[in-house]
Amino acid sequence: MATQRLGIIMHGVTGRMGMNQHLIRSILAIRAQGGVTLSNGDKVMPDPILIGRNADKMQALAKTHGIERWGTDLDKALASEDDTVFFDAGTTQMRPTLLARAIRAGKHVYCEKPIATNLNQAVEIARLAEKSGLKHGAVQDKLFLPGLRKLDMLRRAGFFGKMLSVRLEFGYWVFEGDLQPIQRPSWNYRTEDGGGMILDMMCHWRYVLDNLFGEVKSISCIGATHIPQRWDEEGKPYQATADDAAYATAELVGHNGEPVIAQMNMSWATRVRRDDLVTFHVDGTHGSAVAGLQECRAQSRVTTPRPVWNPDVKQTMNFFDQWQEVPDSQFYDNGFKIQWEHFIRHVVENEPYRWTLPEGAKGVQLVEAALQSWKERRWVDVPALNV
Repeated sequence: MATQRLGIIMHGVTGRMGMNQHLIRSILAIRAQGGVTLSNGDKVMPDPILIGRNADKMQALAKTHGIERWGTDLDKALASEDDTVFFDAGTTQMRPTLLARAIRAGKHVYCEKPIATNLNQAVEIARLAEKSGLKHGAVQDKLFLPGLRKLDMLRRAGFFGKMLSVRLEFGYWVFEGDLQPIQRPSWNYRTEDGGGMILDMMCHWRYVLDNLFGEVKSISCIGATHIPQRWDEEGKPYQATADDAAYATAELVGHNGEPVIAQMNMSWATRVRRDDLVTFHVDGTHGSAVAGLQECRAQSRVTTPRPVWNPDVKQTMNFFDQWQEVPDSQFYDNGFKIQWEHFIRHVVENEPYRWTLPEGAKGVQLVEAALQSWKERRWVDVPALNV
């Protein structure tokens, strides 16, 4: 059994998502387990070099996690033949330019979502990647969540019968910053910095809907900036210019060709009283299921109770107790790490890989359709995307 090295240029990993999910819980976790196993039993050991503008931050991050290589010169890193993969988790505004530089330098590319702030740029970078012959991918981590994997297992088993509808509830209260410290970065609430609920989350919902429930065909959406003033990391007040909530309905074409209705509520100005920070409630003729990040509960046609509507007496049924939990029948690893392992095998041994930049562009397409719907106060069709 042989072990081969894979040099990875990691850009933008001083931020919350890049550092925690991609560096620590993915690349470093893969190194700790001895690498990624290939189909023939050989191993691939990722060897990261951390690249960023702030030398002190890069040095401190590398030292903390025992990483030998770091730097501030991206051009030098891209010119090195020792590193064949470029990863970006920096700002969305910079992403298309950075990916293009890496592709032209002959690097395989992998990146966070959204892959761009507008559809034209998303399609342009996806086409450049497709024409280059290099490997490319965009993060679609929600597909690897234990709760959604259990939900998908129910779907593939035919549990739902004819799928009717999906109700997605996402969000929690993000502190304004005056009474309690903020728990999301302030740029999330400034449009000029790439913030906004619709830009952030519609990319996720596009690949979740397409893969699990049905292809998105049209959308009606309204956004809102519920909290107009927030306080930043330094405690200074600022005006929120981005939407912090959105409410949408989408028409899907299910996997069996039947129509499916999807409702999506997403907000950073809501207080949680549900099973998880995000829940997916699926109703079908033969059964229903509710999935969160980790858990999934189901109720079949024959175990559906008969509730009685009587507003004059206190409800005696505990509806939460009437659902059966789908068990953990296997080990569920970190979703970001799982997709990294797929991408590494895709690069090294050409394992089939479908979470590509054109798929990432579809997420940006739904973002633009949702924003257009909000602006024009109407339904907007989502045609097939030609990349």
